[in-house]
Amino acid sequence: MRIGLYPGTFDPITLGHIDILQRASRLVDRLVVGVAINRDKNPLFSLEERVAMVQAEAARFGNSEIVVHPFENLLIDCARDVGAQVIVRGLRAVADFEYEFQMVHMNRQLDDEIETLFLMADARRQAIASKLVKEIARLNGDVSKFVTPAVADALRHRFS
Repeated sequence: MRIGLYPGTFDPITLGHIDILQRASRLVDRLVVGVAINRDKNPLFSLEERVAMVQAEAARFGNSEIVVHPFENLLIDCARDVGAQVIVRGLRAVADFEYEFQMVHMNRQLDDEIETLFLMADARRQAIASKLVKEIARLNGDVSKFVTPAVADALRHRFS
């Protein structure tokens, strides 16, 4: 069984994340969506809220085995924990590539058996970043082009 790990903070999950999730789920038998506990990022939503949002969105892809798994350890350790042979990462721009390039090489030093697969964001989704979505929502802007209606509602309630 081919298992992939798609990690992220998902604060909140965006249409860009969902695009990568959907495409990655077609490449592996089981896709584990790793929801990171990253205290340095000061997330807007709690871990439980982020996991619930990801689970709700993943449930829409009924033909794929998608599991949501919170983690706080090293990404490579999480990959080992879930039995992943591949880590899936989405790329939007050159700046993403530079960071991801470093991460791949560090992860290869830690475990050269786990590959990293990059998926380019769909052209319509390349500009979407959770940080910008939160800022738009905080200022009462319309985020409906960037997130699902359920996530837009969660943002509206958070900032009301």
